[in-house]
Amino acid sequence: MAKDNMQEQINEINRKLDIVLEEVMAQRETRQSLEDLTADLTIVGNDVFKSTVTELENAGVELDGEQVKQFMLKLIRNVDTLNETFEMLESMNDMIKDLTPVLHQMGLDAINIMHEYEQKGYFDFMREATKILDNIVTHFSVDDVKALADNAVSILETVKNLTQPEMLKAMNSGLVVYKSIDVRGVPEYTLFKAIKAMNSKEMRRALGFMITFLRNIAREADQRAHLKKL
Repeated sequence: MAKDNMQEQINEINRKLDIVLEEVMAQRETRQSLEDLTADLTIVGNDVFKSTVTELENAGVELDGEQVKQFMLKLIRNVDTLNETFEMLESMNDMIKDLTPVLHQMGLDAINIMHEYEQKGYFDFMREATKILDNIVTHFSVDDVKALADNAVSILETVKNLTQPEMLKAMNSGLVVYKSIDVRGVPEYTLFKAIKAMNSKEMRRALGFMITFLRNIAREADQRAHLKKL
């Protein structure tokens, strides 16, 4: 019985030794493969280096080994920075991929809006408006534009007064009256008939309005002349 147990222990030891030997052989094969790969890469690297040196010499470029060494050292020292740069580029690439559908839709919306404006005649209107600007530039000199700028405040004040409701009503009433008059059918007035018409209430009011209007204009002109002298 003791003999059987001893044999089993020997067999177990042999089995473990076989496993250890297999592991050692596997490591040896791996090491040999790495050594072979290193040798191959060394040969390839040397060939590439020699070829590069030859090409640079043919191109008239001098290769400074010290500069190359410094460059490699800087490259190694800045590996983290390079990794961050590549990560940033990858993030930008992902962002561009995300924005591409949005930009595409924005482009389609812009095309649709431009088409809608064209259908409504916006572009035709702008072309005709450009002709208006061309006519203004053609018919007015630089001095005219300067005078317009100098009197812009007065012009705006005049426009402001003209756009008051009372002024608009008065101008509209005048236009309505003018449109109601048949110019070709206006009656002729002799001097006697005109003097007689002057005695009517309407004409007296009209004369009063004209005299008051002209008097106020003269007063305003005098005030402006006085202010200029000051």
